[in-house]
Amino acid sequence: MHISKEQIHTWRDALKAQKLALEQAFFAHKNTALLLKNHAKCIDNLLKAIWLQANIHKDISLIAVGGYGRGELFPYSDVDLLILVPAQISDTQTTIHNQEIEALIGVLWDIGLNVGHSVRNLQECLAEANNDVTVQTSLLETRLLCGNRVQFKQFLSTITQHLNAPLFLAAKTREQDNRHAKFNDTAYSLEPNIKESPGGLRDLQSILWIAQSQNLGKTWAELAKNKVISATEMREIKRHERNLQTLRIRLHYLAKRREDRLIFDFQNELASDLGFSNNTRKRASEQLMQGYYRSVRFISLINEILLKTLTLNLLPPKAKTPIHKHFVANHNFLEAKTDVLFTERPSAILECILLLQQTPQLDGQHLTLGPALLRQMQSAKKLISPDFRQNNSNKQLFLNILSEKNGVNHALRRMNRYGILGEYIPAFGKIIGQMQHDLFHVFTVDEHILNVLANLRRFAKPELKHEFPLCTQLFETFAKPHLLYLAALFHDIAKGRGGDHSTLGAVDAKRFCKLHNLPKEDTSLVTWLVDAHLQMSKVAQKSDLSDPAVIEQFAQFVKTETRLIALYLLTVADIRGTSPIVWNAWKARLLESLFLQTRAVLKDANFSVQQAIASRQEEAAERLARYGLQASSYAPLWQNVGAAYFTRFDSDEIAWLSRLLTPHVFADAPIVRARLSPNGDGIQVMIYTRDQDDLFARICNFFDRIAYNIGQAKIYTTQHGYALNSFVVLDSSGKSISYSGLLKHIETELSEKIASRAPLEAPLQGRLSRQVKHMPFETKINIEMDAQSSNHTVDIITGDRPGLLAQVAFIFLQHGVDLQNAKINTLGSRAEDSFLISAKQNKPLSESAVQQLRADLLAI
Repeated sequence: MHISKEQIHTWRDALKAQKLALEQAFFAHKNTALLLKNHAKCIDNLLKAIWLQANIHKDISLIAVGGYGRGELFPYSDVDLLILVPAQISDTQTTIHNQEIEALIGVLWDIGLNVGHSVRNLQECLAEANNDVTVQTSLLETRLLCGNRVQFKQFLSTITQHLNAPLFLAAKTREQDNRHAKFNDTAYSLEPNIKESPGGLRDLQSILWIAQSQNLGKTWAELAKNKVISATEMREIKRHERNLQTLRIRLHYLAKRREDRLIFDFQNELASDLGFSNNTRKRASEQLMQGYYRSVRFISLINEILLKTLTLNLLPPKAKTPIHKHFVANHNFLEAKTDVLFTERPSAILECILLLQQTPQLDGQHLTLGPALLRQMQSAKKLISPDFRQNNSNKQLFLNILSEKNGVNHALRRMNRYGILGEYIPAFGKIIGQMQHDLFHVFTVDEHILNVLANLRRFAKPELKHEFPLCTQLFETFAKPHLLYLAALFHDIAKGRGGDHSTLGAVDAKRFCKLHNLPKEDTSLVTWLVDAHLQMSKVAQKSDLSDPAVIEQFAQFVKTETRLIALYLLTVADIRGTSPIVWNAWKARLLESLFLQTRAVLKDANFSVQQAIASRQEEAAERLARYGLQASSYAPLWQNVGAAYFTRFDSDEIAWLSRLLTPHVFADAPIVRARLSPNGDGIQVMIYTRDQDDLFARICNFFDRIAYNIGQAKIYTTQHGYALNSFVVLDSSGKSISYSGLLKHIETELSEKIASRAPLEAPLQGRLSRQVKHMPFETKINIEMDAQSSNHTVDIITGDRPGLLAQVAFIFLQHGVDLQNAKINTLGSRAEDSFLISAKQNKPLSESAVQQLRADLLAI
């Protein structure tokens, strides 16, 4: 085969021109189906022309497969081809064929086609199809482009004959389950994949493939003709499919590559292109994404209904099993005894949800809602009216669902998936598909709420107690778990309304509890939990938990042990439900420490800060005695550090620091010691040196450059002018390391950095992550006078990036600010850092100094 370079250039230029014309026609007429069809036809014509000129042997066939075989080709999708070769030919002929095909594929790549191809004979196709359901699926969607028609017909006939419908159904179901698992089984992540995520285009294609394997049709019109779907369902399927196809086409054109993820980089521009604009309630991108979530919600539901319909289609008929006066089981599917059950008895909508909790299995099989019942439920959910919600029987049914020992999480997820939960709790309906632009929630509000409830349910399972032993132990003794579930349902229900969502959500929760006739004390607990659900994490991550006054103040806030336990359980579940990367052992330990200390205070009627400090000193002295240290040996250190030292460090830290520093109270050289943190993950680093203005900046710079994040910084200056600082640092690289070598490296290198007094290196200018760059998130800096001292608190909330803390430290240094304490908190891609600062000699900052400091911090 010989094709000139000039011919290749001609084809390449023609392809570019045709693709540009297709793009312009699409944006002019917005016809999604026409673009997909014409793009495939354009490639068809090109391939036929090349094939003809290449003079490929007549016994070889060029076949379009996959999406291209279906006649739908997205702008930057691969062109999937099967080159079908004869089976019984000589080695010489095989060599000639291979050379021709290699040259052909080279030409296709030179022209600019992204080709995915395989070269097989018929027997090899069958063998691959038997081994891989993906190959078998692609062979269902084939079109002959060029070659031997007789051979192609034989190929189609053989592939169809070897297709086993039950095995194909089972394989495609497993494949879909595995695909969904890669996306955490949720369609409601903030950057979904339009093609592969649950509720994506692949879920619709899977149904068509399975229907085709059962000879029920390969298009939605054919499925409607064969009574698999109704005419109304066909119209809805096509509408939502077209919505996702349109988004996918526009994504390809925006990215100028095959991009199927609705990532933040494109959401704003895509929303603008589609005519959305910001309003007082929602950003344009939020409106775009809510439309997307509505489509995937429908697709997920119709996928479930049709998958169950096609499963039943292959099962042998059997007598239905009565399991309730209104319901029967057909195989493992729950069905209503009559088609008008929900119309005549709307309460049955909740009854069937409760029944699945109470009868999870039948004859060893998992019982689920049948396709007929699901369709009836979709028609009947409009019956969930104000009168329905006021009905005492329905209210009790909902509380019974929450109070069941098993299946609460699955029940509420079903209710949300089928549109029941948003109807029964209208406030919940408003946050379905609501995005959260806060850089650490990676799910929509409704999905996050259900994740929190799922985490609470995990505490109820003894087999999972290894995950959170304390939470499991506390949950076992909590008398009314359904109150925790209610608090979870309402804790973020007011997101997106404007105002404080905790306060607004508490109003909703109180109204709901009163409507459902909950006892006054239960209503009070749920309402308080919703209102206070952020407070425990705020105290744990922003306050100094070694200060007894902080613990005493928090104990006064929670007031009772029951409230404390409930808030702790909800807080752990809440943080774990935000994102896979936000929760870590460090946060777990902070919350547990706050819980245990607060519970001790609540149980001790005689608690006082002075008593706590004295107890802490006694505990430290006992630890030191076990190392053979007498009080007289460390007395000079304790006298020089000052009384405030014992409120800033716990007994373990006091003992550790005292052992290390007793011989070095007046040391000239910096002393740096590191150990694995006894309170969770990370490394604790102690720095003891004569105080110097740039110390914090030097330390931050050092940890930035070895890719460690500072989780906590205790900054303390002794009475005799020494800095006694303690840092907890966390690895941000994810690499496997030798801790013994790392600890030694930190001690040696950081000591030298401090002692050298060399000019400070400029802070790293870390790049913003993609999410931070495109997420509409406003930096907030608040500087105000501390209520208990002449210091100022500086709270910074901003997008995180490498070098950020070092840059803040440099600003403090330039302003001559003394740092008294720091609490560093990273939530996904968001930094929430708190600092306690003062002017020199512990004096307050002037108002002009505060304003300039705020301006300079904002500038970075």
